[in-house]
Amino acid sequence: MRTATTVEASRDFRATAEFVVEAEKLGLDACFVAEAWGADGPSALGYLAARTERIQLGSGIIQLGTRTPVAIAQAALTLAQLSGGRFVLGLGASGPQVLEGLHGVPFERPLARMRETVEIVRSAFAGEKINYAGERFRIPLPGGEGRPMRLATEPNPDIPIYLATLSPKMLALTGEVADGWLGTSFVPEGASAYFEHLDAGLARAGRTRRDLDVCQGAEVAFADDEDALRGMLAARRKELAFSLGGMGSARTNFYNDAYSRQGWSEVAAAVRERWQSGDRDAAAALVTDDMVLATTLIGTEPMVRDRLRTWHESGVNTVRLYPAGTTVEAKLTTLARALTLVRTLPPVPSPGAA
Repeated sequence: MRTATTVEASRDFRATAEFVVEAEKLGLDACFVAEAWGADGPSALGYLAARTERIQLGSGIIQLGTRTPVAIAQAALTLAQLSGGRFVLGLGASGPQVLEGLHGVPFERPLARMRETVEIVRSAFAGEKINYAGERFRIPLPGGEGRPMRLATEPNPDIPIYLATLSPKMLALTGEVADGWLGTSFVPEGASAYFEHLDAGLARAGRTRRDLDVCQGAEVAFADDEDALRGMLAARRKELAFSLGGMGSARTNFYNDAYSRQGWSEVAAAVRERWQSGDRDAAAALVTDDMVLATTLIGTEPMVRDRLRTWHESGVNTVRLYPAGTTVEAKLTTLARALTLVRTLPPVPSPGAA
């Protein structure tokens, strides 16, 4: 199983860069840079490309609607060149809070926007003239003076495209058109809620699970004993409550939907209701320890080892580790322990089209 992490460009970036450089020395395979509503990801990725030598670098994610498809392709081609071919383009649909509330872009027909963006980006990667007529994009703009153009950069059709998706239709699209899936809110015991749709998309494209990098993310933290574990879980209930209640609007929350499909529909609905009403402590109190443990790699070392094995056996190819710690040194210590556990996992046969 490959290993990766995700860092934020909007925090103390000197410390972030130090962490990534040292994580590369530890043998981490990949690092994705999150953008969200903070600093832009491509700028940070360009800096990291200059500071690292081996580690794969990815956008995790560039949000659709914040840039045109061709602007996304330009950034990806540039980063692939700067990194010596180490770049992975991660794309996600985001949600109405960010697109409409921050960028003033309607959150409309995200499925069509995603499909068309991937098609346009791949055309640009291949060095083709961009001539596209879709539901969301028309290039060149009809009725204007523009003519089809190609980018004045070296083509690079080999840049992998990963999609961060949660809803059934988006998951099916991921299986159909993507090289990898950037997943989250993942419960191995409820993996069919995701794989059923991913596999349907893979089959539609004549592919199998071997053709898709299943890249799942989770916080990793080690507790020395049961008392320490209880403290960790209590601290993370509010974080999960924020995902269920605050990562979206009162009507649209893809994280809430994902937990609901994996068996926690009543709790997820109650948490969102309390959070949206402003009672965040009550929302956090509804989150159970089982919900936290199911979607994270938190526990004693034997617990984390067993959980990693379960993730691997469920079909995860790459685990994105979010190491706990308040300093760079502490995060690297946690990361090193987790990497050691991953390296001791026995091999798992490819799931194929299962």
